[in-house]
Amino acid sequence: MTTDATIAPAAPSAKGNSSASRDIASYLHPYTNFAAHEKTGPHIISKGHGIYVTDDNGRDFIEGMAGLWCASLGFGERRLVEAATKQLETLPYYHTFASRSTNPAIDLAEKLLELVPVPMSKVFFANSGSEATDSAVKMVWYYHNAIGQPEKKKIISRKKGYHGVTVAAASMTGLPGNHKMFDLPIDRIIHTETPHYWREAQPDEEEEDFATRLAEQLEDLIQAEGPETVGAFIAEPIMGAGGVIVPPRTYFEKVQEVLDRYNILFIADEVICGFGRTGRMFATETFRLKPDMITVAKQLSSAYQPISALFINDKIYQAAKKASDEIGTFGHGFTYSGHPVAAAVALETLRIYEEDGIVEHVRNVMSPFQKRLKDLNKFEHIGETRGRGLIGAFELVADKCLKTPMQPVGAAGKAVVAKCMDYGVILRALGDSVAFCPPLIITEEQVHDMFDKVEAALADWHESLG
Repeated sequence: MTTDATIAPAAPSAKGNSSASRDIASYLHPYTNFAAHEKTGPHIISKGHGIYVTDDNGRDFIEGMAGLWCASLGFGERRLVEAATKQLETLPYYHTFASRSTNPAIDLAEKLLELVPVPMSKVFFANSGSEATDSAVKMVWYYHNAIGQPEKKKIISRKKGYHGVTVAAASMTGLPGNHKMFDLPIDRIIHTETPHYWREAQPDEEEEDFATRLAEQLEDLIQAEGPETVGAFIAEPIMGAGGVIVPPRTYFEKVQEVLDRYNILFIADEVICGFGRTGRMFATETFRLKPDMITVAKQLSSAYQPISALFINDKIYQAAKKASDEIGTFGHGFTYSGHPVAAAVALETLRIYEEDGIVEHVRNVMSPFQKRLKDLNKFEHIGETRGRGLIGAFELVADKCLKTPMQPVGAAGKAVVAKCMDYGVILRALGDSVAFCPPLIITEEQVHDMFDKVEAALADWHESLG
């Protein structure tokens, strides 16, 4: 472990090379301010190794976000490269429409059903988390039509929740930036309150009392909408893009009671949390959830291939089976559902998790990770640190005691992330919360190195405030 005095920022990367100019001229970037991008250009990453990535100027960075919450096994895992190569040589593509199948898709579905901690009947494959949650919406509607409850279609999500960017998934996402200009959310998608105890609790309100109030607010919303019209509730076990918000104690138990009371399906969105991130294979187990459907993606293949999955329980499957027989088909699916190369890579990823004891490794390193995260509270403008397992965030504030937001909102988060980049760590600003989600293979020594650099960056940033 190094000291702050030994850490200095690296020289900034040069901009404006030919690749950058071509990028500006031709590529429309997701989640990007286009006008700002034309001025600054892209930061081009050229290769990766372990928990590190290297840009086109030869600078190494600790990838403290595992890309986008997803490169769980880091960069350059040979077994995944070989699994993809072998499958490409054997059967590079085939579809799974109309009862056709491939062995990688069958093997992966079977393995996932073995791993999931609650009873599930079938696995449906898609290509992204957005497609998995979008498929869950369609399944809610299909199911309730199939059982003769065609009015029971509304889906309750949460403010600051993140469930993707397709039309239905972005509607469930509870972030204004995903709705403005897109004419979202669509009809039948509604939002309840954010379970952020530090930010949203009333003065002197205990954590469990806050959870009770949120469950009561959810029930009030259901009653106002009409219980006969509400089909499902969707939630991330830990909210990711909304700020890495960990649920208050007893929250999900109390929410589950409300859902059971009104016969409302529960969809657990494990796109970020699934496959070891919280110290269990699924966060459904960490928080003792009882979902009817689960969505997964990202760490399913360590992001080496685009693949996602939707689990459905048997009551949903039986209703869908009956309806598909009456109609003659289940009219949903993607050209690349169960793509054999993606499935082969995902299956090898699961083997690595088991054979290399990745979940056990997470349990060993998550304590020093969470301790170093909590230690950041010593900085004047960090109001809260929060996390679980190998995911966490700190929130920047103007006043610690009053929890006053920084102004303008979001500027401080971007400035701190830029300063961390100067010191060789890639993090992500979520407004004025700064998120960590490193590859699961990170060692304790690397955890300390990452936080040493972040602390040096924060000290530098605080000094710049004067």
